[in-house]
Amino acid sequence: MSDRTGIFAGDDPFEIARRWLAEAEQTEVNDPNAMALATTDAEGMPNARMVLLKEIEADAFVFYTNYGSAKASEIEATGTAAFVIHWKSLRRQIRVRGTVIREAGEKADAYYRSRSLKSRLGAWASRQSAPLSSRSRLMADVARITAEKGTDPERPPFWGGYRIAPVQIEFWADGAFRLHDRFQWTRDTEKKWFVQRLNP
Repeated sequence: MSDRTGIFAGDDPFEIARRWLAEAEQTEVNDPNAMALATTDAEGMPNARMVLLKEIEADAFVFYTNYGSAKASEIEATGTAAFVIHWKSLRRQIRVRGTVIREAGEKADAYYRSRSLKSRLGAWASRQSAPLSSRSRLMADVARITAEKGTDPERPPFWGGYRIAPVQIEFWADGAFRLHDRFQWTRDTEKKWFVQRLNP
């Protein structure tokens, strides 16, 4: 694509995404890796929430969560998800749609160990998305878990990662007079990428 130059240049969309994220890490004040994750429930009703992108692999985007959460239940039911990362400081965004599989092995263990102790204990204490009677109840659960698990808790069996393997990635950059630049990468059945420019 002759006009896919500058910030859009490259033959690997994951490398472009890593480059954009690295730039955002220099300019975004808070959580440059924050993404709005969208799923659908059993009735087809959409759901969205903010999560943190933790890794861009060679062919997937990875985040971590509680497997008992609403997002996890919806992902397990459909095997699909979408997300958008918007960087206001760069005036850019990335949109992704794809299939999802669990990351519950050594990589999940390693990421869990890299978190602060309080975050690791919090993962044990929180029954994510379930009703909670009060904040004091949650803090009591954290205290109980701290006494039980000590200073080096293992990863909970109900907590781990998800790997989103894209079938479509769109790179968007703000343009003058709302004439934005958009390039959509679509994967075919042989896992080759086709790129096309989209109207703003």
